[in-house]
Amino acid sequence: MGINMRWRKQQTGRRPAAPVVQVRRQEGHPFGALDRYTPLAGGQTALYRAIREGVPVVDAAIWKLVRLCGGVHPRCGRADLQRDLNRFWDTVDVGWGQRGMDSFLDRYLDDLFTCGRALGEIVLTGDGREVAAVLCADPEQVEARSGDTPLDFRLCLREAGEPRELPWQELLLFTPFQPTADSPLGVSLLRSMPFLSGILLKIFQAVGQNWERAGSLRFAVVCHPGPDEGAFAQERCSQIAQEWSAAMQAGREGTVRDFVAVGDVDIKVIGADSPILDSQVPVRQILEQLVARTGIPPFMLGLSWSSTERMSTQQADLLTSEITAIRRCVAPALCRVAELWLRLRGYDAGVELEWEDINLQDLVEEARAQLYRAQAEKVKEDGE
Repeated sequence: MGINMRWRKQQTGRRPAAPVVQVRRQEGHPFGALDRYTPLAGGQTALYRAIREGVPVVDAAIWKLVRLCGGVHPRCGRADLQRDLNRFWDTVDVGWGQRGMDSFLDRYLDDLFTCGRALGEIVLTGDGREVAAVLCADPEQVEARSGDTPLDFRLCLREAGEPRELPWQELLLFTPFQPTADSPLGVSLLRSMPFLSGILLKIFQAVGQNWERAGSLRFAVVCHPGPDEGAFAQERCSQIAQEWSAAMQAGREGTVRDFVAVGDVDIKVIGADSPILDSQVPVRQILEQLVARTGIPPFMLGLSWSSTERMSTQQADLLTSEITAIRRCVAPALCRVAELWLRLRGYDAGVELEWEDINLQDLVEEARAQLYRAQAEKVKEDGE
């Protein structure tokens, strides 16, 4: 009992605990999800879409990849079916008022780059004899489950917390982007961008605030009353404040009004002594990392970085190899659509895809290269 009494006396003699602020005003750039980013094993689709919305150069790079990877037509071994196959390929319904497999491929590639995987579905007519539509779906709504063998997997739809296997697996189109051992379902093209994108947006937000401060000036008016103005100091300060407010209001209305004060009045611009940091170097360093991940040459994004003509040609060649690899990734899904269309007509055969040429070089340089090759062949024939 005595110990408790002594403890209570000690507690009463302590200072009260400091108050804890529970509600704080948080200001930052509108894409605050990048500040709260924590790397997880699963997809972060909302985060990746925020990166595309907040960093225009990343969004432009993805759209250029989508456009460069497009342009494909199937080729079958039956001449009598080739015309109908081409008509189906160009006119099939792909949803939302779009027609043609090229429009489907644009949406499919966009999901592939952003989410790390793409999901599509072949929709048959009621009698099951025709392909009614080829639609894209949100890849985040499905999960993959390993099948009986390592070569088999099943797509499941989560309902009420439990995964339910979709019944018609042969009508589903699924493509992972750059799958790894720890991420067999693919990884997003933007997987390594959240950290640097968050820093870049902070720089842009700070630059906007600094220019708002520099463009919309704020003044500090300090009045130093004389030794004989003690009784009238408050009244005089009120008059100066009224006149200053009237002068500022007249300036906002487009008129010029002078401010005249008597005595020791000091007027300073708030924050004028704080220099605005140069953001050119850090912004370029971050953009170099982001653009390098997309594989797009900087000159295609309007970035006038120093590069020689030979370097630009080599970058274009590297981009060509990147586009070829992406096309090879989505080719199985496109072949399945064309092969199913043929099987519904009783013709079971393979389909070859004919892609449009990737033209990133100058036509004059290509013609000169063909001329050099022809001259070399002629010299070789004459020598023989």
